[in-house]
Amino acid sequence: MLEPGKRAPAFTLNSASGGKAAAKVSLKDFAGKAVVLYFYPKDNTPGCTLEAQDFQKALPQLKKRNAVVLGVSRDSVESHCKFGDKYALGFPLLSDPEHEVLEKYGAWGEKTLYGKKSVGIIRTTVVVSADGKVKKVFRHVKVKGHVDAVLAALDE
Repeated sequence: MLEPGKRAPAFTLNSASGGKAAAKVSLKDFAGKAVVLYFYPKDNTPGCTLEAQDFQKALPQLKKRNAVVLGVSRDSVESHCKFGDKYALGFPLLSDPEHEVLEKYGAWGEKTLYGKKSVGIIRTTVVVSADGKVKKVFRHVKVKGHVDAVLAALDE
């Protein structure tokens, strides 16, 4: 379980950035910047699209706070490229098909949707401070208003 104040788990994943396939992305690539890692279930679904668009709109505010945003799901880099291109996303989407990073960050597990239990991605956001430590963890995220809560956490 992630706890604020503890070092954020290291990772390296394949990415799509700005609608194009890119190289691998590691947490250490962003040393000295705050990192907003948001874990979402699936490209091109209503809630995930809205969340991505909200983070896209907030990019100038994140930049002012010396922060970057990274989206993570099990979708392929190809799927991320199409999704990023379709919505003109200006931040990397990372592919974690084996859900290793999702598990490290507590974003993988049992969930209930419409009364049915399943195992999968739990919508979660983790704010990592510029020194590489977990600053804030948002579990079972509701998309509406979430980006404002993330910005407030960066200001704390």
